[in-house]
Amino acid sequence: MAFLKDKRALITGIASDRSIAWGIAKAMAEQGAELALTYQNDRLKPRVEKFAEKLGASFIAPCDVSTDDEIEKLRITVEKHWDYLDIAVHSIAYAPREQLEGLFLDSVDRDGFQIAHEISSYSFSAMAKAFAPMMSGRNAALLSLTYIGSMRSMPGYNVMGLAKASLEANVRYCAQSLGASGIRVNAISAGPIRTLAAAGIKGMKAMIDHYEKATPLGRSVTIEEVGNAAAFLCSDLASGITAEVLYVDGGFHSVGFSEAML
Repeated sequence: MAFLKDKRALITGIASDRSIAWGIAKAMAEQGAELALTYQNDRLKPRVEKFAEKLGASFIAPCDVSTDDEIEKLRITVEKHWDYLDIAVHSIAYAPREQLEGLFLDSVDRDGFQIAHEISSYSFSAMAKAFAPMMSGRNAALLSLTYIGSMRSMPGYNVMGLAKASLEANVRYCAQSLGASGIRVNAISAGPIRTLAAAGIKGMKAMIDHYEKATPLGRSVTIEEVGNAAAFLCSDLASGITAEVLYVDGGFHSVGFSEAML
C-alpha cells in the first residue's frame, strides 16, 4: 500500500526534471500523495504546468519567497483548494552568482550575505509560520534541503555554506516550536548531484569526481534516492523523527580518507 495515501503535499522549488525537488515530488506522487506545486515567476509557470500534468498535481500556485506578501498569497491559495496540509517541502536556495566565485572573503559582502540567508533560510521559517495552522494535529511534516557545505568549507560554496548552516539550525528551532502541534521538521543533506543549481558552482565536476572516489558506496546518489528518503521522512513511518538532518550522500559525510583516494 502507498504509504502517503490521503496525504496532501506542497512542493516548492521544482525548476527542472533533474532537480532534487522533482525527485521528491515524483516519489511522493508514487506513494499516493496529492500534490500542489509552486513556481517563482511567469517565466517558470509553463514549465511547472507541464510537471504538474506529469505528476497529476491538483494545482499550481505562484510564490516568490523573497516577500511575505507572496508567502501569504500562497497560503490563501492553498486554503482555497485544501482544508488541510500534511507535507510542505522547501527546496529553495539562492545566492548571487558573484558570491560563489573565488574564496569566501574575496566575494562576500553585506547584500549578498543577506540575500543568501533570507532566501535560503528565513523563507523556511516563514513558510512554517504560514502553514502551521493547516498542518496542526495531523502528524504533518516540514522538510528542507541542505548540503554538507554547512559543516565543512567547500570551494565555491562560500556564503551558501553559512546560509545552509543557518537553515539546519532553523530546522531544529522550528521542530521545537511545532512539536506540540504534531508537526515534525527535518532536512535532507544530499550528496552533490548534477542539477541546475549545482551548475552555478565552479569546479562541480571535479568535486563530484572526488566525492565518488571517497564515498563508501563508490558512486553518486540520485534524485530518486533523495526523493525516496524524503517520502519516508514525511510519512507516518517516520513519526518519531524530528529535528534531524538525514544524510543521503552515499556515506560521504562519514569518511576521512578512502582506499580509492590513496
